[in-house]
Amino acid sequence: MKTFIKVMRALSDPNRVKIAKLLQHKMMCVCELQGALGVSQPTVSKHLKIMEEAGIVDHRKDGLWVNYHLSDGSDSPYAASLLGNLRHWLNDEPDIETLVEKLPQFNRFEICGKN
Repeated sequence: MKTFIKVMRALSDPNRVKIAKLLQHKMMCVCELQGALGVSQPTVSKHLKIMEEAGIVDHRKDGLWVNYHLSDGSDSPYAASLLGNLRHWLNDEPDIETLVEKLPQFNRFEICGKN
């Protein structure tokens, strides 16, 4: 039951749901998510840590970049089930629609100014 509660808590925050919806479209780094959500870097990192511990997101290192993406759900059947359903949920929610439309604007090189 602890695993189930962890997944449910991880998706109980609106910003974490937005992160999951953004990551459905592409891998993103913390600075891109920060720009999309308009919150501080430590806040985004805290959200990602909670989501990673619940098996919702995973990351890959690429040089200096840490790229976050949705998990395949192999660590948690609860996360797998919710992620599968979330793909179809909330797509017409105004906040989500706006973020997805602006997704091309969130470019790590422009936001962070690094090559």
